[in-house]
Formats: sequence, C-alpha cells, structure tokens
Amino acid sequence: MDKQIILKVKNLDAHFGTLHAVKNINLEYQEKSVTAIIGPSGCGKSTYIRCLNRIHEELPNSFVTGQVELKGQDIYAPEVDPVEIRRNIGMVFQKPTPFPGMSIYENTIIGLKLQGGHSKSELMDIAEASLKKAFLWEEVKDKLKKEGTSLSGGQQQRLCIARALAVNPPLLLMDEPTSALDPIATAKIEELIDELRKEYTVIIVTHNMQQASRIADYTSFFVSGDLIEHGKSELIFTNPTNKKTEDYITGRFG
Repeated sequence: MDKQIILKVKNLDAHFGTLHAVKNINLEYQEKSVTAIIGPSGCGKSTYIRCLNRIHEELPNSFVTGQVELKGQDIYAPEVDPVEIRRNIGMVFQKPTPFPGMSIYENTIIGLKLQGGHSKSELMDIAEASLKKAFLWEEVKDKLKKEGTSLSGGQQQRLCIARALAVNPPLLLMDEPTSALDPIATAKIEELIDELRKEYTVIIVTHNMQQASRIADYTSFFVSGDLIEHGKSELIFTNPTNKKTEDYITGRFG
C-alpha cells in the first residue's frame, strides 16, 4: 500500500533581515519515513527545519513566505496558532535540552501537563510508553524522580526524544541530534530512529553523510539555501544526478 504524504512544502523562502537563507523549497514527505538533510555548514539546513514548526519566526527580523501543509493544513495560515503547531511537530535539538530542576518523569510529561486533561495514571502510562519508545525506560525506571540533567549526554538526548514523543506528534524534527554525542550514544540514537520510522515521520539534519546513508529513506542536499538534489538515499549516495552532490559526497566540495 502506498504511504500517504503527511507534509508538503511549497515555495518556501526564509529570511533573516536581508539574508535570503532558504530559497524556494518544494518537497513532500511520506508518513513513516526518515529524511536526512545534508550540506555544508551555513547552507540553511537548520533554518529550513525550523521553518517546518514555525520556530524560525521567533528570531528577530526573521520571516517566512510560502506554504507548509501538515496533513493538508497550512501551518502558516493566519488563523493557525504557532504554539499548537509546535506541540504537534516535535523538535529535538543538537544539544540535549532537559528542563533543569525537573525530574526525569516531569521532563517526559511536561507537554501533556500543559495540555491538561490527563489523570495521574494516564500520565504515568504515557511516560513509561514514551521512555520505552526512546529506548530509555530500562535505564531510568528506578530513578524517575532524579533530575533529568543527572543523566549522561546520550541519555539526556533520548529523554528529549521521549518528551517529544509523549504528545504523540505525527512529525519529529531533529537538528543534528548526535553531533554532541560519543559513538556509542550515537549508535543508540540511530537505532532509535530506525525504530521510530514504524510510527512517525522523521526529518533529521546531519553533518554526517555516513549517518544519512545508514538511517534515511530519503536525503536532501542543500547548498547556500538552495535544494540541489532530493531523492532516495541509496541513489543520492551511489548515483547522484547533480555534479555538486557528487562532489560533496566524494569530499571534493564543502
């Protein structure tokens, strides 16, 4: 059965003041897939994914034009609440960001508590399920009251993923989630992403091309805010159609 298109990006441009950081991007994302975004530093990768849940516009003098449709709804339509969008489109950042002063359990269910309407037992059930999905439950189940910041870097990053999953978003954005982690912690996150594709759509920015080729169904290659090439990862990495892509992958550029 063909997978549904969950996200459509149409004529998307992003600006910081006079800087045109992302230029006329048109892409579609299938449900239950992983897409990697690669490209040299400063090419607009992070800016682009921050447009997909309306974080980009929080920066001074920043604005976006074009459309981003999540399940058919334009998230930039005037009547749409950006806070609601960010609740539905999870985001995991480069540096793990557990909330200080909060326990592992509280960090996991903070989004649900803000939504309201859940009993204590429901919150506990969802916390356990989310921590299991993030491959963290076995490591923390006996210390849920300890601070989230007491965990190792790799565990903190998986806690942030559990926090994003707790509100059950259809889409999860990850901005270089393993760049601050050691190889063992990185391997765990990659294994986790491989598991997440069974239920979620994941878009991941990575500077690591080997990682992109290992974990992503599709890969997008950006240079200077332009989308140079997008396609199935196996083709992008073995038989790219654009000379710039080939040069970047073989290390002759970027």
